[in-house]
Amino acid sequence: MSGFRATILTLFPEMFPGTLGQSLAGRALERGIWSIEARDIRDAATDKHRSVDDTPFGGGAGMVLRPDVVDAAIGGVADGRPLVALTPRGRPFAQSDARRFAEGAGVILLCGRYEGIDQRVIEARGAEEISIGDYVLSGGELAAMVLLDACVRLLPGVMGAAASADEESFSAGLLEYPHYTRPADWCGREVPDVLLSGNHAAIAAWRRAQAEEITRARRPDLWAAHQQTTRTQDSRPAFVASRVGSS
Repeated sequence: MSGFRATILTLFPEMFPGTLGQSLAGRALERGIWSIEARDIRDAATDKHRSVDDTPFGGGAGMVLRPDVVDAAIGGVADGRPLVALTPRGRPFAQSDARRFAEGAGVILLCGRYEGIDQRVIEARGAEEISIGDYVLSGGELAAMVLLDACVRLLPGVMGAAASADEESFSAGLLEYPHYTRPADWCGREVPDVLLSGNHAAIAAWRRAQAEEITRARRPDLWAAHQQTTRTQDSRPAFVASRVGSS
């Protein structure tokens, strides 16, 4: 049995594994590092038409996924893994979430469609509502792929270089520094001299400065959070070990 198991509850199970069957995630899937199962929510319907939605109370356009059907679908897979409802109104997905899920046994992802899912079943099942951005998609399936890709690449044995994940954007609360490769001079654009110096301390300092500058300019929200974290760490009391014995 694979260590990390992903179960997708969706009206379109044929969409999976999709892009997750390619590249790093796909190779890891073939090697059994993780597994994925897509279940059709319609299989939990009880009428001959396999109905899963109904009109919203209070009026309005569109349809809403029924709580009884969705609850039955969840009940068929609930086993203690985190349950995530992918919705535009959810809390923004972050790298810390990817790490948290990757360190566990897996995740159950509930993909909404139409106008959404009846709120009662989300609350009754204690689902964590997560969004991948401030925009609206046709359903939660693409969001589920994004979330799983971020998790799977953190699983042991998936990435070629374990240190790579530690230097990527968001891993340390900053956006990543720029990258360069051969040729050193391309169309009159030269690689920064420091990267050709062989001075590893200077290179590390340059990369750190670049990451801070880019984060400050492009993501003030991340920069503010990073500064707060740094201030908190700097304010922690230092512990000095004392030697006990004869002098």
